[in-house]
Amino acid sequence: MTVSGFTFNAFSENTYLLHDATGQCVIIDPGCYERAEQEALRSFIEKQGLQVVLLLNTHCHIDHVFGNQFVVDTYKVPFLIHEADLATLRSVPAYAPSYGFARYTPAEPTGFLTPGEPLRFGETELEVRFAPGHAPGHVIFYHAPSSTVIGGDVLFQSSIGRTDLPGGDHATLIASIKSQLLTLPDETVVYPGHGPATTIGQERRTNPFLK
Repeated sequence: MTVSGFTFNAFSENTYLLHDATGQCVIIDPGCYERAEQEALRSFIEKQGLQVVLLLNTHCHIDHVFGNQFVVDTYKVPFLIHEADLATLRSVPAYAPSYGFARYTPAEPTGFLTPGEPLRFGETELEVRFAPGHAPGHVIFYHAPSSTVIGGDVLFQSSIGRTDLPGGDHATLIASIKSQLLTLPDETVVYPGHGPATTIGQERRTNPFLK
């Protein structure tokens, strides 16, 4: 499995494409708001000859959902989130204009993710892990064969997700990190929702929030 990443919008949010040798592709957290960002994503997919088969959100804060409707309209694919983040998703239109994003177009999920139930595309199987604390319905996606996890806004390089937003809770977030991320092998690469990739081992050793 290959991970391709883009950094989009004013929040410097990381959007990820997962694809394998079959050419099938999953888009996670499309943050593309501006037309140029949407075109960059579409152009990459076209040039790589990828077939988009699924849209996923790790969670539904504004910076991670800007491009949901674009992806749904362009590729006509299922859109899945954890049901506990449905209210988070539906709250975005009310506050998007105050952040300067008056052109945000909401998309409704077509189904819900079930932690522990594998997601399959092409030759790839992803494990869905429930990791609330930053958002009530936050999930992460783990691919054991490539030692890869798409972690959203749970764990960052030398930091953790904020917990002062609606539905956030610090103790819950720390518990999620310890049970869902620190239980993975040290060599596991964490692709976060913002900033550079890191590894479980590095964060276990050096992250000041986990001491």
